[in-house]
Amino acid sequence: MQLPTTFEALIDEAHELELYKKLIHQLNKDFLLANINLGFDEEILPTSLKYLLHETVFKLIQEKFTDYLNLLYIIDVSEKSIKALDGSDLLKLSEEVTFLILKREWQKVWLRNAYK
Repeated sequence: MQLPTTFEALIDEAHELELYKKLIHQLNKDFLLANINLGFDEEILPTSLKYLLHETVFKLIQEKFTDYLNLLYIIDVSEKSIKALDGSDLLKLSEEVTFLILKREWQKVWLRNAYK
């Protein structure tokens, strides 16, 4: 599996394989497991998804760092990839973490679909 390198490529692939709604379900499931009160509607536009997820990650890093770490653990975002990010700009960091979250969730959905 070749993981997408941009948000747009990820969304295009999800739509192409008709797995966008499953991606949303996976996000909702993992956020619920992390006790973070954020649920996405199945019909959410990709731009809105990106914006809301980015905003949530930014707030978690700033205000609820333990919840942020718990979310990363539940989603199973690679610690190595998080450590490789530059933390000097919080806004840019949260944007990059948002993409890592989406990429990991996409990987789960894609693998589940490919091997069902």
